[in-house]
Amino acid sequence: MSAHLLPQRCAPAAVIGFVMLAGLGTGARADDLPSYMKPIAGPTSASAEQVATANVLALNTMMFELYGDAAGKFQKNILRQHPVILGLFSGAGGRFILYRPGMAPLEAPQVPIVYQLLKSAGHSTMAVSEVVGPYVDNPADQSWRGPMLAYRTRMQSALDTLNAAPMPPDWRDNTRTILANNVAFMDDCLAKGVIGVAALEKFGKQQAPYLTRNIAWAAQTQVNHWMNVIAGWKSMLGADWDKTYAASNTIYVARQNNILFSVLAQFFGPDAINDRLLLIETISFTTTPDDMLEALTRIIADRSVGALFFGNYHLMDYELMGGDARAAIIAETDRRGMKPFLPPAVPFGSKQWPALITPGPGPASISDLK
Repeated sequence: MSAHLLPQRCAPAAVIGFVMLAGLGTGARADDLPSYMKPIAGPTSASAEQVATANVLALNTMMFELYGDAAGKFQKNILRQHPVILGLFSGAGGRFILYRPGMAPLEAPQVPIVYQLLKSAGHSTMAVSEVVGPYVDNPADQSWRGPMLAYRTRMQSALDTLNAAPMPPDWRDNTRTILANNVAFMDDCLAKGVIGVAALEKFGKQQAPYLTRNIAWAAQTQVNHWMNVIAGWKSMLGADWDKTYAASNTIYVARQNNILFSVLAQFFGPDAINDRLLLIETISFTTTPDDMLEALTRIIADRSVGALFFGNYHLMDYELMGGDARAAIIAETDRRGMKPFLPPAVPFGSKQWPALITPGPGPASISDLK
């Protein structure tokens, strides 16, 4: 658990004192108190049930505090014995950091800048659609004009200077078409004073093939770069590769076909998935290296706890009460005359990809949409 979510270790003495004064027992009379205490002090009471409940719940609160103390030591022990690779999402095509025992962290070079140029051009078309989306077929509302005029200025500047951008000629030509189409669509909307749904749909179809090319080139650039980096690190680590841990972060939308995790999987192999190679879900696109190390430490440390108490090293990679809850759901749905709807039970330590892997009909990539 992140440090900022842990309870404070101790309260200031003044706070403790006021808490004690606020809880003066019924044996203390108001007339016996100093005048300055009378407004805030008074008799309190708590039932035996309330006291017992608070005492038991305090054990769980303190558990997190003790875990926080131990986690730092666990992390040092892990990094002293094992290389660790972190793959972090970023707008620049990701970050990879290698931690080696007894050595300073090694950060890989960034993906070539052309990746960001291709991505920015593609996002520019999405941004245009965001500007116009709330105002389709609503000529009475002209509040979109200001943001569109401002973005059009930016778009024109990018278009005017594109010839100097570092990218292959055919990639530059494709990007120029994307930007020029954006400008033409915005000019048309501004001239007519309305954003028509037919015009918006035409714009989407017009841009799709050019966006498809930019997306493919950006993916090729990113994958080629990181494959070279991880291949070099694997060679550098030699025999230590077999005890290396790796983790990448993801939010829901990037979980399927996660690029950084998929690149790592090519070098770690299927037996490492969900064992030494982990996909850690987060609630934001970017995660700090410290947060990732903390999450990885907790996963590895909890495995030892599961082995100690239940004899299974991967038990605590799963919801601890999940098996019993599954049985309870089956029993409850049966009692209510319902049919349970649950996925198949999988064994602890499953090596399957941490993503959707069941094949079925329908497109699974942009190229499939054609």
